[in-house]
Amino acid sequence: MKNIIKLLFIVTILMVANQLLVAQDDKVPNKLFYAEFGGPGIIMSANLDSRIKSNSRIGFGFRAGVGFGLKRFDDKPAPGGGNEEVLRTVYAFPVGINYIFGKPDGASAFEVGGGVSILSRKTSYYDYGIKGEGTTIGFITFMYRVTPVNGGMSFRIGFTPIIGTAGDLFPMGAIGFGYAF
Repeated sequence: MKNIIKLLFIVTILMVANQLLVAQDDKVPNKLFYAEFGGPGIIMSANLDSRIKSNSRIGFGFRAGVGFGLKRFDDKPAPGGGNEEVLRTVYAFPVGINYIFGKPDGASAFEVGGGVSILSRKTSYYDYGIKGEGTTIGFITFMYRVTPVNGGMSFRIGFTPIIGTAGDLFPMGAIGFGYAF
């Protein structure tokens, strides 16, 4: 599992590097690198968002990132027998598709999307106590975005319902700050 996490991390870094190199030739800033609090990265995540059409700020695109969360596991043997609960980090790798609605020359836009977050260990996240363990959670995004027309600092906020490991829908919000290029 550690090798898969390392591979996903390397692929994410390579995607970011590729997008940075491609961005030098683009006239329209249609890529966004941002930190997101909440949402499919669980506690916090670093993400790259890009449009599929290289000369457009709106339309279909994708996101990929790496985030983390904390979860209590009872896998450490206790001195008197049984198991002791231990707080451990769970890494999340959110990937998804989205569509940006708005004016091509406007700073404000609305994003609708969805995808999955691949978790680094089998756990129960957002399950309302059912103990539905798994290694993926789903997400839907409804975000308001402010991105300067010529690139620069960006802001996004919205509603990101999470589909937990047991299949339950868990309401959640997210806020992100980043840089458009």
